[in-house]
Amino acid sequence: MFTRRTIIGLLAATTMMGSASFAVAQEKPYIALVSKGFQHQFWQAVKIGAEQAAEEFDVTVTFEGPDGEGAVDRQLDMISAAMAKKPSALGIAAIDSQATVPLLKRAQKDGIPVIAFDSGVASDIPVATASTDNLASAALAADKLAELIGGSGKVAIVSFDQTSQTGIERRDGFVDQMKSAHPDVEIVSIEYGGGDHLKSAEITKTLLQAYPDLKGIFGTNEGSAIGVAIGKKESGSDVVVIGYDSGKAQTDAIRDGTIAGAITQNPVGIGYETVKAGVAAAKGQSVPKHIDTGFYYYDKSNIDDPKIAAVLYD
Repeated sequence: MFTRRTIIGLLAATTMMGSASFAVAQEKPYIALVSKGFQHQFWQAVKIGAEQAAEEFDVTVTFEGPDGEGAVDRQLDMISAAMAKKPSALGIAAIDSQATVPLLKRAQKDGIPVIAFDSGVASDIPVATASTDNLASAALAADKLAELIGGSGKVAIVSFDQTSQTGIERRDGFVDQMKSAHPDVEIVSIEYGGGDHLKSAEITKTLLQAYPDLKGIFGTNEGSAIGVAIGKKESGSDVVVIGYDSGKAQTDAIRDGTIAGAITQNPVGIGYETVKAGVAAAKGQSVPKHIDTGFYYYDKSNIDDPKIAAVLYD
């Protein structure tokens, strides 16, 4: 388990291992990781875990992602460029679970094992997927929101996309649990803000105007949740917000009550397990098809609990 102090220290002290020259990469096994983005603290924490594993297993790692989590074409270009360097293994957090498949087929043909992380793809080519159980964690978010609004009323979802497996599963896990376990709660709208906090804030303000009796909103990732919190504040609303992830802006919003609670993943663990699986796969060793990196619900009451604090990345 990694402490928050360790995470913060590593963020301050480390530089991207991808800045090492490719000559060094050729001396050691080289594992290329391409994430959905790089702008959120979540991805910075995933990178820390990848670098920690790289040091432990004596491999070279590069970690990159597009500026925004909706930049599918840019991510595909990054994946293609990474594959051109002939890595020992390739890690991908796909923005679009379908669009990456042709590149995965090429990687398979070239003998490059693929590890999916955070978000799976619509293919069985990845030898492993290191991720949170998004269906189960979103179901827990539904349970918590239903409890906080008294088991009935109107709620909405502000998600980041409907193309990645992560986006789809967090939406569906929440919707399915609400329908089956909390039939008196009505989901009146599902909106997509691309994980951008400004766009998600505008969506939230529009929702609050369209549904003045809205009781709750689920923000399905860091950017979405922060945007919902901003929209709530700017609207002067008392809507109950459940978030996902745990960047500083979100943990601050939980401490001040703007966000009631959230699901936190273990991003350092995701990065670490991705590289660990890549090292094993490159050696021809078997790896688990799914590596569950865990999740927790946190709010004001337990945010400082050591078990929770260890997986926050604020």
